Amino acid sequence: MNPVYYLYLAALLFAIGACGVLIRRNVIVLFMCIELMLNACNLALVTFSRMHGNLDGQIVAFFVMVVAAAEVVVGLAIIVSLFRSRHSASVDDASLMKL
Repeated sequence: MNPVYYLYLAALLFAIGACGVLIRRNVIVLFMCIELMLNACNLALVTFSRMHGNLDGQIVAFFVMVVAAAEVVVGLAIIVSLFRSRHSASVDDASLMKL
């Protein structure tokens, strides 16, 4: 299969994630769209790595996945605390938590 198709898929996934971040107001949906964008970047990194015949892109993609997993833990904790205090998962309610 041609590697260009993987790059088209990565661009499509990134565009869907970016549209979701710009349009939606729910924190959980925003969080999933950011993860979708990170996975699109990982797909592009692995594709370029495969095209050039080295493992550098795959190693960077692995570290991006590790950082994304840590982000999920912290982000979900923030979302749960926001939901418990405001009984809503809206981005507009998150701005009310400022001191």
